[in-house]
Amino acid sequence: MVSQEFNDKAEAVKNLKTKPNNDELLKLYGLFKQATVGDNTTEKPGVFDFKGKAKWEAWDKLKGTSQEEAEQEYIAYVGDLEDKYN
Repeated sequence: MVSQEFNDKAEAVKNLKTKPNNDELLKLYGLFKQATVGDNTTEKPGVFDFKGKAKWEAWDKLKGTSQEEAEQEYIAYVGDLEDKYN
């Protein structure tokens, strides 16, 4: 179960004045999925699903990271993005 602070940061990232770049969005996605679901056990998307494959890889590279650690990294990363984009 994620903390209230995590939920607050997940909402805050939606309200940034400038949209983060693709690499930042992929990192956010991976950390979010790792914190809320845990290790990626889904099948890798097909070769022509570029967006799905990129998201899958962003999450999969965090395999072995605890959900608590991913949550703390997510919170810190959103804080960095708030400083950069607000």
